[in-house]
Amino acid sequence: MLELRFIRANPDLVKEGVRQKRASVDIDELLSCDREALALRQQVEQLRAQQNETSRAVPRASGDERATLIAEGRRLGEALRELEGPLKELDARIDALLLRVPNPPAPDVPEGVDENDNVVVRHVGSPREFDFPVLDHVTLMEKHDLVELERGARVAGHRGYFLKREAAIIEMGLMQFALATLGARGFVPATAPSMARSAAFTATGHFPGSEEETYHLERDDLWLSGTAEVPLTSMYAGEILSPSQLPITYAAYSACFRREAGSYGRDLKGVFRVHQFSKVEQFVICEGDDAESIRWHETLLANSEALLQALELPYRVVNCCAGELGLGHRKRYDVETWVPSDGRYRETQSCSYYLEYQARRANIRYRDASGTVRFVHTLNNTALATPRLLVPLFENHQQADGSIRIPEALRPFVGGIAEIRRG
Repeated sequence: MLELRFIRANPDLVKEGVRQKRASVDIDELLSCDREALALRQQVEQLRAQQNETSRAVPRASGDERATLIAEGRRLGEALRELEGPLKELDARIDALLLRVPNPPAPDVPEGVDENDNVVVRHVGSPREFDFPVLDHVTLMEKHDLVELERGARVAGHRGYFLKREAAIIEMGLMQFALATLGARGFVPATAPSMARSAAFTATGHFPGSEEETYHLERDDLWLSGTAEVPLTSMYAGEILSPSQLPITYAAYSACFRREAGSYGRDLKGVFRVHQFSKVEQFVICEGDDAESIRWHETLLANSEALLQALELPYRVVNCCAGELGLGHRKRYDVETWVPSDGRYRETQSCSYYLEYQARRANIRYRDASGTVRFVHTLNNTALATPRLLVPLFENHQQADGSIRIPEALRPFVGGIAEIRRG
């Protein structure tokens, strides 16, 4: 979240961020509540000081003076109680409003409403020109007996699926490939819980706002996460880190879950948009320096691009417009991979930085070189997510005879499989 002092000092900047992100929060109401709370808090502090002074005087007093002081203490106590209730309500209202105040977009974030307003940064690789009819991923996977969609839906409901044969091996191989590649680049391989308490989702900025997208285990009051970013952020909640611990870099695998509540009618066929998936997430905690965050943001993006390049997949990078950003995002790149059957690029990875927005919510701090305690900065990036990535992987590498070629970089992680062929 943003610091209240920052909002007081920069109301126009914050309001502009609200406008650009189409957020539903009233900054004027927040500032009005803040002013009222400050005035009440001043009265409470004055009354409490008088009450303490009166209490200290009682033991030294005698007779009528003592009785008068005791009566005055009671009066002050009643006056305090009358103010503390409204102050508590105001503080709760301020906290609720603060959770809905967005991080203002970075200066180089384009204005816009939705993905149509994203700005292309670069294209890497050219879409392949096929000299035979292109098969979509569902046809390819069913041809090679790699997927069970109908049976998956029968067992797990809408968007349920089973991966089989080479598809199952390749899904696991992609995760190993991502972990090994990022590990070689200095990221600590890890696994992360798929379940977390609501506080962990609040810390990342997913709550309030994304509860409908998230599966809730009511009996245990736990939620299923759609990204390892959620548990990783709260892994250090409430801690004060030393400079020697920073930066903290993870490449974390987790099983992920998402309701896709807002995607009715989209990608109904196949495994591009599903409720359960596997993902390796890049995650960074660094010093609270804007230039350092920007440097890491570009590094995370470069790592994602390296993975796609190794898999010989054409893609493009887009700078997401303000209307596409989440509340906490300072800036986000999406990496979109070419899907031949769609004839367009589809989002397969996203890369975001937040400055101290998440760290304030999770209360993650560090002691800098001068000894000052400051909030860290956080960043995250989708390294690889499956089965989504299987869609462009299989479609781009299909051959004229219906087989599917496996890129050389992936083969060591899938038992040496060089192609998928039936018959």
